[in-house]
Amino acid sequence: MPTPILVVDDSSIARKMLIKALPPTWDVQITQACNGNEAVAAYRSGKADVMFLDLTMPDMDGYAVLETLQKEGLNSFVVVVTADVQTLARERVRALGAAAFVKKPVDPASIEAVLREYGIKL
Repeated sequence: MPTPILVVDDSSIARKMLIKALPPTWDVQITQACNGNEAVAAYRSGKADVMFLDLTMPDMDGYAVLETLQKEGLNSFVVVVTADVQTLARERVRALGAAAFVKKPVDPASIEAVLREYGIKL
């Protein structure tokens, strides 16, 4: 059974790059969202066992998505994917429930390493 994953970024190019960086052997069903509101809706409809989440987006940013998921009893594995690699950003997303943090631009090795580290079946 495919793992439902959600790729959230306001840039369609960034979403495509992340999808291409996913392990080719990983059986997934991919849903995409271009803002936080779409991400929360997809999460609520069960399309995000694993979520790759950008922080900087219009309407609802990644921090607000994490806050919403935390209030709703987060049961999704969230990997923050962002160019903002400041220590404060890392600490804030961890406090909000994100499991991992990956720097943009993503590369396949970093994505696979994070997934394996947390025991995600590939």
